Amino acid sequence: MLQLIWTASEHTRHYLRRYMPTNIALDAIRTRRGLKWGVPAMLLAGPYLYAASICTTLIGNGGPGWLNVLVLLFIWNALKMLWIGPISLVLLARVRVREYRERRDVRRESGADQRELAPAGFGAR
Repeated sequence: MLQLIWTASEHTRHYLRRYMPTNIALDAIRTRRGLKWGVPAMLLAGPYLYAASICTTLIGNGGPGWLNVLVLLFIWNALKMLWIGPISLVLLARVRVREYRERRDVRRESGADQRELAPAGFGAR
């Protein structure tokens, strides 16, 4: 039974990760090229919260109860969009530090190679 539940949750996660628009956007933002879009993506939380507010108002005015599911979905997506901003800034800083170290190491290695290849008396003062 536990294995069946585990397998079903794995398939559900894979489906949601692959086909739901917010998950696709978050996966694109987590790439190297997409990290710069994390902070602007935080602005998408506004429309999600507005949609949750509209659904809450409809529920309060006697609307159907299944709108509660939409409210939860909208709030969950808004929270995902709010968190991607700070997370993308941390990831971008980490990537930039790593790239800086790699460039520095390449410069050091190429500088050492050039000094090794230069004749001993040539260019010395």
